[in-house]
Amino acid sequence: QVQLLESGGGLVQAGGSLRLSCAASGRTTSTWVMGWFRQAPGKEREFVAAISWTGGITYYADSVKGRFTISRDNVKNTEYLQMNSLKPEDAAVYYCAARTAKAGWVPSLDSEYTYWGQGTQVTVSS
Repeated sequence: QVQLLESGGGLVQAGGSLRLSCAASGRTTSTWVMGWFRQAPGKEREFVAAISWTGGITYYADSVKGRFTISRDNVKNTEYLQMNSLKPEDAAVYYCAARTAKAGWVPSLDSEYTYWGQGTQVTVSS
């Protein structure tokens, strides 16, 4: 069994920054693809970013490109999402996701991920 635990959410003013973390524990492997999704009230869960297990491939939703940066530390089994220039529309519950994957594949559909965290709330005030 694998557990994912997010942290780092909170309240921030528009234009501010937050850094989310997701720590994996249990039967983990470094050959994970890890991703971030978010869900705002009344909306469907949407893809934010994902990173290959080597860290060499990253993929972002257009809405966050240039503002958010995904990274990972395979020694710590942790991924990060640095969020800069936050906007009110970025407010949501952010979820960490992971799955094993072949090299070079970075999925962006939530149905393609196996393990999920409980989520961390991000609130952006205008």
